[in-house]
Amino acid sequence: MIEYSEFTLDNGLRVLVHEDHTAPMAVLNILYNVGSRDEEAHRTGFAHLFEHLMFGGSRHIPSYDEPLQKVGGENNAFTSPDITNYYISLPASNLETAFWLESDRMLALSFDPEVLDVQKKVVIEEFNQRYLNQPYGDIWLKLRPLAYKAHPYQWPTIGKDISHIAEATMDNVREFFYRHYLPNNAVLVVAGDVTVSEVQRLSEKWFGPIPAGEAPVRQLPAEPAQQAARTLTVESDVPLHALYKVYHMPGRLHPDYYAIDLLSDALGRGKSSRLFNRLVKGQRLFNSIGAYVTGSVDPGLLVIQGKVNQGIALEAAKQALDEVVNEIVTKGLEEPELTKVKNQAESTLIFSEVELLNRAMNLAFFAAQGDANLINAESAKIQAVTPDDIARVAQQILVSTNSSTLYYRAAAEA
Repeated sequence: MIEYSEFTLDNGLRVLVHEDHTAPMAVLNILYNVGSRDEEAHRTGFAHLFEHLMFGGSRHIPSYDEPLQKVGGENNAFTSPDITNYYISLPASNLETAFWLESDRMLALSFDPEVLDVQKKVVIEEFNQRYLNQPYGDIWLKLRPLAYKAHPYQWPTIGKDISHIAEATMDNVREFFYRHYLPNNAVLVVAGDVTVSEVQRLSEKWFGPIPAGEAPVRQLPAEPAQQAARTLTVESDVPLHALYKVYHMPGRLHPDYYAIDLLSDALGRGKSSRLFNRLVKGQRLFNSIGAYVTGSVDPGLLVIQGKVNQGIALEAAKQALDEVVNEIVTKGLEEPELTKVKNQAESTLIFSEVELLNRAMNLAFFAAQGDANLINAESAKIQAVTPDDIARVAQQILVSTNSSTLYYRAAAEA
């Protein structure tokens, strides 16, 4: 059980406090309710660009990292299709430094043209290195638009085309900032060797004066139900053929989410999973294989991906994969196998909560979805899944017409 207190400032900023006095450390985590799904199709990658811009200095603090390093702090951030999250870890005695830094970024980003130019170049280089010049790096640039035809999950957080970032103007940047980086579009979590009264005082002092804005209203197009299997074949200079297959599934808060997550674990989590046992150890068709769910807030994907052994045809590998999937659809899971994946999921959950930062980030995520206490319901929801639930969701999700398959051919083997 993760205990917390919660209050809301007059400007709409939600603040959660999780006290843990076992070590003299603190975490300040601020989540902005904006991700790549909130971008326009002709102007993508902005949520991720802002993750970079937020470290370029604010109106009163030209160097973000320097004052934090002086007080023994560390910071980082990440962008997803659903959220943008910033966090600071530091000695609890220096907590006010974190409030000062984060509040100034929310109040007044620097909007320095030089910073924008530098960060655009950084993002473009990241796009080239991670997505274009790395083996299999462009998978999601191809797989997302294959699976999604209406919803903005059809592009990755880096953006669908790097020209969108290269051509970004300061006016574009200002508009995005003042639309999304608002106290009433954010959740602040402070965790560690702190008290509620201390956090409330610092929150009022540093964030209270920041004016609220008109909170953005999210009206995203729903992805229509897929009616036919989709395939795409690409060829690239990679070591081995690879196979990627995705199935549409409900979003993160859907009642069936945990059953589908456990289904993916039974299929492809670790060396005791069905896909690994059958296709890597047994038939030796794949070099590696795994399955997972994307965990998206809106309807997401169950993903199966694997590298095919040299000399094995992609079509033969896919047929063998489909046989394993169809077997779980027709026969389901026996109780011992379900218990095994439940135990795996439970241990992952428990170990993740050891880290103070993880607790803070998870509280922020669930608070942004409307109820922070969902964090304390996860274990019970995992344990409540039955073999009948697994059979039902497998029959609903793992059907050919709901799938998109990417054949990634190694040029040397083609």
